[in-house]
Amino acid sequence: MNNPNETIALIVPVFNEEENIAPFVTEVERVLSDYLSQIEIVFVDDGSSDNTAQKAIELQQDKSFINLLQLSRNFGKEAAVSAALDTVEAAAYVIIDVDLQHPLSTVIEFIHIWQTEKIDNIYGIRNEKYISSLWFYRLFNRLSGRVKIPVNVSDFRLIDRKVVEILRTLPERNRFMKGLFAWGGLKSRGVPYIQAERKTGNTKFNYPKLWNFALDGIMGFSTLPLRVWSYFGGFVALLAFIYMLWIVAKTLIFGIDVSGYASLMSVILFLGGIQLVSIGILGEYLGRVSEEVKRRPVYVIADIVGDMATNNGKNGCGVILEKNKNDD
Repeated sequence: MNNPNETIALIVPVFNEEENIAPFVTEVERVLSDYLSQIEIVFVDDGSSDNTAQKAIELQQDKSFINLLQLSRNFGKEAAVSAALDTVEAAAYVIIDVDLQHPLSTVIEFIHIWQTEKIDNIYGIRNEKYISSLWFYRLFNRLSGRVKIPVNVSDFRLIDRKVVEILRTLPERNRFMKGLFAWGGLKSRGVPYIQAERKTGNTKFNYPKLWNFALDGIMGFSTLPLRVWSYFGGFVALLAFIYMLWIVAKTLIFGIDVSGYASLMSVILFLGGIQLVSIGILGEYLGRVSEEVKRRPVYVIADIVGDMATNNGKNGCGVILEKNKNDD
């Protein structure tokens, strides 16, 4: 077991990635050879239905720096990352994908900056620019108030133990990790990198998942959507009151006018649509409040394989069923 005060833990969430486990380990040994005495790989199997966990266990028999956290089912990437950060003790943590799209050469740059400049949160910035991503980050930063996320920031990053200690005090169930990393406000720095093409397997993200991910981010860090509809509702009510006064005055002066069915229906349909949208926004927030009130665990760790230092079960938002199982 490495000294946790010197260890750099590579946190690698995996879901049905059996083809990428061995190539990732080989590349770590090749590129990070100078740091291998400090490195621990922590695969977090997020309920894979293939042989992902078995591949990691087979490699762990010969390579003591490989560890595995096996979740009881698929909880999602944010929960998988939280499980590792809650459980593993290290001096620094590198969150990285197993598909080698995140270049390991950039990890060396992360480590150098962390060691020489004492930066607590070093995040990767993708060189590729996607319109949908740019709009999301701009919208998030406008709505979120004091918490700001750099545009085009990636989950790929190195964080110091101080950042993890802050994260362990945040018990929320709907976890938008990019926002939580920024919430602590410690020293941060971005490092540009070029994202490589995925060589094997398929990405697990799609547009519906990304849309839900964006909603979690905005609603987890801002109540402005509720305020906007309050202001808009007040503005529409003011217009309706002015229009009512106009109708009353017109009736008193010119008498009853039976025409206006089209305009009446337009107003009713418009206000009905506004009400449904506002109720939908309220429902989104209430749904998240319901999840928080239930206080269900964010993740359940069914098994731990490896000889890494752990956090003695003091997990802020998860459950460990079996601790420190070492397959010798």
